Amino acid sequence: MSRIGNKAVEIPAKVKINIDGSGLVAVEGPKGKLDWKLPKGIKATISENEVSFARNAETRSVKALHGLSRALVHNMVVGVSEGFTRNLEIEGVGFKAAVQGENLNLSLGFSHPVLFPIPAGIKITVTDNTKIAITGADKKTVGQVAADIRAYYPPEPYKGKGVRYVGEQIRRKEGKTVQ
Repeated sequence: MSRIGNKAVEIPAKVKINIDGSGLVAVEGPKGKLDWKLPKGIKATISENEVSFARNAETRSVKALHGLSRALVHNMVVGVSEGFTRNLEIEGVGFKAAVQGENLNLSLGFSHPVLFPIPAGIKITVTDNTKIAITGADKKTVGQVAADIRAYYPPEPYKGKGVRYVGEQIRRKEGKTVQ
């Protein structure tokens, strides 16, 4: 029994949801538009101000897709109404970031600046040259952009330099000692 899949997704006043016959779920709100196709074996119905999900079979895979479908549609509703944000911080001497047009310019101690193209639907803001805020309506895209930026220079364990998520704990190692 999928406990997540049985919960209905509430629709805020500013959000419109449309589900067509082929299972395409289109969500539109003040922050943007998102769409996703329901997997086979899952049906969605809209009643008043909520969306409920039902499954056709009781197999293990369909049960898993039942909860997944509900969670993804819930994330779409939250994304188009409120949006998602991931925050990164840069640690290190001379390490900085700046938004230049459609690119994020990262100076991470390499011999060249790293230019990261900002995808459509994502807004990146940089404060204090070291704090990066990534916002957008699609939770998956926001998380992937944050992971891609972090992957250029992940935090290293000796001095803690690198790009990290805000609040991320880095296990530090003791360096070599002179005998």
